Amino acid sequence: MRRRPERTGQAGAAGPRPAGRARGPHAGAWWLWALGLSTAASRTTNPALLALLAAVAGYVVAVCRVPDTPWSRSYAAFLRLGLVVVVIRLAFAVVLGSPIPGTHTLLTLPEVPLPDWAQGVRLGGRVTAEGLWFAFREGMRLATLLACLGAANALANPARLLKSLPGVLYEAGVAVVVAMTFAPHLVADVRRLRTARRLRGRTEKGVRALLEVGLPVLEGALERSVALAAAMDARGYGRTAAVPPAVRRATAALTLGGLLGLCAGTYALLAATGAAYGLPLLLAGLAAAVAGLRLGGRRSVRTRYRPDRWDATAWLITASGVAVAALTIWAAAASPAGLDPPVVPLTAPSLPLWPAAAVLLGLLPAHLKGARP
Repeated sequence: MRRRPERTGQAGAAGPRPAGRARGPHAGAWWLWALGLSTAASRTTNPALLALLAAVAGYVVAVCRVPDTPWSRSYAAFLRLGLVVVVIRLAFAVVLGSPIPGTHTLLTLPEVPLPDWAQGVRLGGRVTAEGLWFAFREGMRLATLLACLGAANALANPARLLKSLPGVLYEAGVAVVVAMTFAPHLVADVRRLRTARRLRGRTEKGVRALLEVGLPVLEGALERSVALAAAMDARGYGRTAAVPPAVRRATAALTLGGLLGLCAGTYALLAATGAAYGLPLLLAGLAAAVAGLRLGGRRSVRTRYRPDRWDATAWLITASGVAVAALTIWAAAASPAGLDPPVVPLTAPSLPLWPAAAVLLGLLPAHLKGARP
């Protein structure tokens, strides 16, 4: 009888890695941190602050992302998408005009006459520096939002995020997580195919190269979809426990009412007026939504293997994003000129001190030992 060789070496001597340190912080904490940065970006049109927010998100991604994972390599794709958004916004301002009146004319394009029912829309005409600056600021704000959400997509493991969802949201969470994992896998497939073409000495540019790369990418997406459907069916996806009708009605009422309260309270807090009743409405909606989710969890029969714990690192990551959002909202109400500088007259942007210091609080996850891989 052949004797099985014994395992030797560093891997056998070191033993298994600690589970908590290898898994990193809670995936939901990264999304809350990114949503805080996104909220701050939505409250300002200052290009200096927007660039600082994008730099903070990029630095945290570079320090805290887990290498060699499909989702960690998707951040560059979000940055390219943001650059495309800025270019398209500038192109629209040149071709369709801008609502901002300006005095610094850069060029004058031939204007196409339009019928009377197209009032307020023009094709061509005068292109001003003020109009282009306004379009650049709006495009950069949207690009910064994409960068913040891309940072969450690159830092949070989608499978771990799905495990942490309440039972009542499990079906919807599966759909959302599958949709979120499409972009990282797409980027990985495109990179792998382009590398294979380069090794075979084929060109990477042109329509033919795009078609030869696009068809295998679509084929791989279809194969992953079929494999995912088979795995979900084998694991009994969609099976629920029997609950009384009264519990189902109470769950629906609490969840719907809580979500409406959350939306109304958030809108009141973000609006110029309504802060007096916004916070109580937000807290009441949050309590109702949590109660509805706890009741709805009774219909879920699934179990969690090694559930993620919300530890001190997750609290600190979440607190940094919430602090950036809260201080930026306060700064926008206290000194709106610093966060939304006027376009006319045309002036260079300046970096306000206190909002910039608030944005730098978003760098806290990069200095936490538990957040780094």
